[in-house]
Amino acid sequence: MDDAHIWMENLSDERVLKFIEEENRRFREFIGDLPERLIDEVRKHYYLPNIWGAWITKKGTFVKINESGKQLIKLLETGEVVVDSGMLEEELGDEILLQSFTADREGKRLAYNFSIGGSDEGTTRIIDVETGELLEEIRPSLRNIVFLDEGYYFARFYRKERTPDGMEPPAERIFLKKGDGEVMVFGGGLGPGYFMNLQRSTDGKMAMLTVTFGWNRADIYLGPIDEPEKWEKAYSSDVPAYPIDVIGGRLYIYTREGGGLGKVIAIKNGKVREIIPEDGFPLEWAVIVNGKILAGYLVHASSKLRVFTLEGDSVEEISFEMPAQVYPLDTDGKNTLLRYESFTVPYRLYRFGEGLELVDRVEVEGEFEVGEDFAVSKDGTRVHYFMVRKKGAKSKRAWVFGYGGFNIALLPRFVPQVIPFIERGGTFAMANLRGGSEYGEEWHRQGMREKKQNVFDDFIAVLEKLKGEGYRVAAWGRSNGGLLVSAVLTQRPDVMDAALIGYPVIDMLRFHRLYIGSVWIPEYGDPDNPEDREFLRRYSPYHNVKKQKYPPTLIYTGLHDDRVHPAHALKFAKKLRDIGAPVYLRVETKSGHMGASPETRIRELAELLAFVIKTLAF
Repeated sequence: MDDAHIWMENLSDERVLKFIEEENRRFREFIGDLPERLIDEVRKHYYLPNIWGAWITKKGTFVKINESGKQLIKLLETGEVVVDSGMLEEELGDEILLQSFTADREGKRLAYNFSIGGSDEGTTRIIDVETGELLEEIRPSLRNIVFLDEGYYFARFYRKERTPDGMEPPAERIFLKKGDGEVMVFGGGLGPGYFMNLQRSTDGKMAMLTVTFGWNRADIYLGPIDEPEKWEKAYSSDVPAYPIDVIGGRLYIYTREGGGLGKVIAIKNGKVREIIPEDGFPLEWAVIVNGKILAGYLVHASSKLRVFTLEGDSVEEISFEMPAQVYPLDTDGKNTLLRYESFTVPYRLYRFGEGLELVDRVEVEGEFEVGEDFAVSKDGTRVHYFMVRKKGAKSKRAWVFGYGGFNIALLPRFVPQVIPFIERGGTFAMANLRGGSEYGEEWHRQGMREKKQNVFDDFIAVLEKLKGEGYRVAAWGRSNGGLLVSAVLTQRPDVMDAALIGYPVIDMLRFHRLYIGSVWIPEYGDPDNPEDREFLRRYSPYHNVKKQKYPPTLIYTGLHDDRVHPAHALKFAKKLRDIGAPVYLRVETKSGHMGASPETRIRELAELLAFVIKTLAF
């Protein structure tokens, strides 16, 4: 099929750069000075402190926290800062991104990774916590460091070069480092696509190693932590699975075998026993604390906790007053640290030992209410969605977020630029569409490949319901969610009063030929297969643009997005402009798919907020 705008896939074409420049100017003229009036509010909420990682040690709890544009690793109990991204930037003379970190159980050694200028290949530093002395610096960065009394295990990822045993990249191997020497201890002979994760049992004695291939295979190995030559395969699965802990010689495992909703099994002497069977809602995770199993379930896209005995008897259920996502950051067998996040709560940190104890929190001031409702999709499926507003708000303006794909659940989350919208009386809604994992693997499968239209129908049902209740509606999606909103825009522009389409996949007949798009073929289908091409062509937003009444539409992308090619956004915008649709294009020249420096990101978010406020006529 002829593509009149294929030239826009060449991002160095002068015509493309001129188009971007003109469209950025058009958009800025449309929103005027509104972003300047909003940016301080967005910045205030963007820079609220947020904890993203934690390790429990005998010295105290080390946390990784974002504070006022800086990333810190510090001791929670004393506030003592161990690593400061601001000081690293002064030392290195460049922007840095602090990534993962690990501490030993004594709290004496700490390893952290950082990248310079947003590059993929970073640096690992290992420091003495007491003295601050730099013990080691390794490039490129190591992952999965597990400290021993002497030395440590680590995983090395071979991105471009062959492994020591001669296998082609990309591949991964586990090494043991003692003194100045290192030796490969696991992974020999495994080809590209195999990845490994090493954990230590909470009693410190056993190594639990998970080897995965793609998304749907897991082999779990078990053995003495100090004797890697004795690690042996204990469990094999064709679905996602991981080890929880070893208690009394029993290996407890989380697995999605069966109906795909998640369960806990235990293995001892080769015998498998089901401990927590599948429930009607997905089991997301499980940890063992003080001889009890703490399990996290998703009930209508919100976390609920249940406590079981080691034999699987139910002991207690724990609910939260506001819908939230809750997951474990670390456990030492006696206590587990849990991170809670909701629409107006950047984070709460809970400790679970004998019971649930609030340790730390940051919340947005004000009185808010979070409601839930269901819409009925075209085929009768009930579609859940959240609604967040200020208490007593009367305004009928809704900003609705959707995704629906890749087995990703949309759970309650803190979105900084949405808070000023809510504070002005608006309602933020989040829809749990098919294609995600909110109700297990079957929910995902009902929204992929030839069933992708279900996702669009689900979103249409939510938007229609809100419109029927008198709301003016702005529909918003990013990445695969950008495909969602652009498909609904071409099919049913009447169900929205504004559309925001971010970093989107839109040309469904060429997505596999642009950047890494071919890896999405299992989710979307293969455009080179005639049968797949037929259902892709039916909904591909780029191929279904026609003259009709469109709402004001903002398409936004980043020139350096190396995951979703910016041409998807550029070509769609050009096609809509050619038929006179009220479309605006914003191209960030300093960002990739997952954003850029904080200030660049804040400006983008302020302009999205400005577009919503202007088009919904606040």
